Amino acid sequence: ADCAVLIVAAGTGEFEAGISKNGQTREHALLAFTLGVRQLIIGVNKMDSTEPPYSESRFEEIKKEVSSYIKRIGYNPATVAFVPISGWHGDNMLEPSTKMPWFKGWSIE
Repeated sequence: ADCAVLIVAAGTGEFEAGISKNGQTREHALLAFTLGVRQLIIGVNKMDSTEPPYSESRFEEIKKEVSSYIKRIGYNPATVAFVPISGWHGDNMLEPSTKMPWFKGWSIE
């Protein structure tokens, strides 16, 4: 595969479980890299479940922590797109969300 889309839950406790030592977020990122996938898109899902809902600071916190981990396994975080989404409500899925006006799109090298 040329690209992998890794979905990370933004909900309190859910993200922390996924990024923990034996969490699925880590496992899936490592598996993608091991299988030769060099392009990642990270969908930060359940943004409607953050506190407060659609929290820019929660998105940035998750982006920072995931970037740190994927760098250690071999990815260049500067080439990884991070997108805040809500699959339940469709935010940033097909068109830009009015609930996250702070997200202007991603910039990758």
